[in-house]
Amino acid sequence: MKLLSIQLTFFLLLFSLSFSTSYADNGLVTKASAYNVTETTDRLVAIIKKKGITLFARINHAQGAKDAGLTLLPTELVIFGKPQLGNPIMILDPRLAIDLPLKALIWEDKEGKVWLSYNSPVYIAQRHSIPEQHPIIKKMTGALDKLSDYATKATP
Repeated sequence: MKLLSIQLTFFLLLFSLSFSTSYADNGLVTKASAYNVTETTDRLVAIIKKKGITLFARINHAQGAKDAGLTLLPTELVIFGKPQLGNPIMILDPRLAIDLPLKALIWEDKEGKVWLSYNSPVYIAQRHSIPEQHPIIKKMTGALDKLSDYATKATP
């Protein structure tokens, strides 16, 4: 009976998330994408470069799995940032470097739905006891929201 209750709870959670375009979970912001993983990642990389943000890496986890003889649904990680923003707050607490530069994960679920996830800057700030209203945290929050919207939302 307890197992059935757990399964039902899990199903309801998944069902509710399937209708959501954006949600936060333990500081993770996730948005549904109108594109496949490669297109979403390409769009994110393009807007990052257009905005003059440094692209540190683009990691294709699915390709890495394939190269190792394993399988993984399409999954890519983009690592990016702007040292002019990250450096000043890393001076406040060097441990912020564990969370910076910023990262976005673009992934496909078992149903074929594509998502873009990233750590909320507010969550990162809380983790490192930086005030949520710090101007850099506000800039990062706004930038991530706009970048992720560009990468995921269908354009007319």
